[in-house]
Amino acid sequence: MILHLVSPPVSTAEELLGKLRRNPRDWRIEDLVQVAARQGLQVRNDGGSHYIFSAPGVDLHLSIPSRRPIKPIYIERFLELIDRATSARQELP
Repeated sequence: MILHLVSPPVSTAEELLGKLRRNPRDWRIEDLVQVAARQGLQVRNDGGSHYIFSAPGVDLHLSIPSRRPIKPIYIERFLELIDRATSARQELP
């Protein structure tokens, strides 16, 4: 099941993204879903304990456990996915 998300206000999502970059500790899956919606990432959860994040044009799929808090390594990989998705969008004609 793919979740269709409503993008949060720009300031809220941008603030969260900045905070994620400064401190990769003590985040919840709801925060990542909110940032993903604003960044144009696809989010899937088939009812299990993991959320799967992906982006069109990026060959990286990231599975993150939804238990709290999310480990910093998952936050770092999530930020890498966002950076790669941003680069892929900028390369489009």
